[in-house]
Amino acid sequence: MGKKELLKLASLCLAIAATACGGPSGQPNANVATGSQKLAQIQNQGQIVCGVSGELPGFSFVDATGKYAGLDVDICRAIAAAIFDDPNAVEFRNLNAKERFTAVKSGEVDILSRNTTWTLSRDTGAVGLQFAPVVFYDGQGVMVRQNSGITNLAGLKDKAICTQTGTTNEQNIADRMASLSINYQVVVFEDINVAYATYLQGRCQAVTSDRSQLVSRRSRFPNPEQHLILENTISKEPLAPAVAPGDTNWSDVVNWIIYTTIYAEELGITSENVEEMANSTNPEITRFLGTEGNLGQELGLSNDFALRVIRHVGNYGEIYNRNLGPETPLNLERGLNRLWTDGGLMYSPPFR
Repeated sequence: MGKKELLKLASLCLAIAATACGGPSGQPNANVATGSQKLAQIQNQGQIVCGVSGELPGFSFVDATGKYAGLDVDICRAIAAAIFDDPNAVEFRNLNAKERFTAVKSGEVDILSRNTTWTLSRDTGAVGLQFAPVVFYDGQGVMVRQNSGITNLAGLKDKAICTQTGTTNEQNIADRMASLSINYQVVVFEDINVAYATYLQGRCQAVTSDRSQLVSRRSRFPNPEQHLILENTISKEPLAPAVAPGDTNWSDVVNWIIYTTIYAEELGITSENVEEMANSTNPEITRFLGTEGNLGQELGLSNDFALRVIRHVGNYGEIYNRNLGPETPLNLERGLNRLWTDGGLMYSPPFR
């Protein structure tokens, strides 16, 4: 047996040992039942490695205290809370649009939580990631200067539009402008910071990206009120985390932790009342919070994994309001990101 094979065997043994002996809490893990090598590896390393943008206020950025914050960041903290009962057991790595998929498939990061649109070609083929539930329903927009006189897409005829390569935005704007028979000049950059800087310098008359990103970036402009996001929404952009293919049990763990935040909001369980709700006699709540049943064990987690998530990170509504809501600089209306019971698209399968 060669050195490479020995190293692989040693790694496998470590994963098996972590599975048999349990996580940091000392509770036995159920990974033998779930068969998740990735979960066992993460439990053994003591943290998850989360790929983020790191430059998008409201979604993932370093705040004034020097800590990562944002909706995408909180998704990773929720996963860490479920696995380790510690939302800070996360290492964040900034990834640009070009390198993000390779980082997931190579194992450099355990999960990609980086305002990434779920598409067929990214779900199959050469990219072939395993996408988790959508955490933010968005659409692509276009931003121009208030004094440009441009009020719709027709006003962009023969104008230069900045965008980032390696994203859905470049193809979406091409498709829409072609359908309207509008000639324009696209100016693409690998670095999104350069794209926005070029727009601010006046070398592009417009910049296009997801509407949430435009709002987020505009909030950091020297004079944000001088920039207008057109009413046109030119695409669907369901933004979702993703993991590498091949370990369906790990993707199940990620999926159900995200559903936990949505289901908690449906049930009215928050970070402020979760301890009280844990004493409920309602079977739906006791099953969900793990005071009865073994739903967590079936995933390879502690049975109280949902309680851990809500205690440390909160439900989806709390996460949204904390990062994007009316008391934040972005003040994004929830819109499609409301619960299904309130006319939105946020919906969790039953926990049973």
